[in-house]
Amino acid sequence: MGFFGKLFGSDETTPARKLNHPSQLNVGDMISLDDSFALPPQLRGQQLRVEAVNTYEFEREHSPEWVLKGKLGDTLFMGLDEDDEVWLSFSLKLHRADVEALFDMDAFAEIFEEPGKAELAPLPIENETAQFEQWLGKQYYQTGFAQFGYFHKKDYRNGKPSQYMENNPGEPFESYELLDSQESHAIEIEVYEGGDTDVMLTLYRPLSDIREYWPGE
Repeated sequence: MGFFGKLFGSDETTPARKLNHPSQLNVGDMISLDDSFALPPQLRGQQLRVEAVNTYEFEREHSPEWVLKGKLGDTLFMGLDEDDEVWLSFSLKLHRADVEALFDMDAFAEIFEEPGKAELAPLPIENETAQFEQWLGKQYYQTGFAQFGYFHKKDYRNGKPSQYMENNPGEPFESYELLDSQESHAIEIEVYEGGDTDVMLTLYRPLSDIREYWPGE
């Protein structure tokens, strides 16, 4: 920039960020989802804002989690599941009363027993559980047992979290997972120190379910 540009300012503006993949989302960005009836009401046609980006750390990998919120008020969690191709994973956290309404608790308790081969079917849907119907598979099979990890309330996409106490290792937890035969629905459970337990229903969807991206200010 020349002298007069510095003196009077420049007409140049910083180009807006271009978003075309969920891995690029930061706090304040927004997405809009497909209005397909294949999606549950909490997702269908919704505009969701990124409220936070967290990190899950395991022994050989770490991955981001996007915390999303929309006009319906539900807090949703999004991740990326990478296998032969990349899929979106949307998760909804359950209250204890919801878990008790959706599953037989004796069968649910088998998830935490060795050798970690539990099978679980949801109870019949009632009025009070109708909101979860599209989040549920018909029959689940356990695929993960007591996998140790750390949860970080920090975005480590451009770095690597540390497991050393003096460098803020995050919150340690054990992970349990069940998957349905279609590999489209999962139950994910995190047990933290002191016994605090998070239970999430997870739905795997194609990247094309995100119809539009809007960068935040």
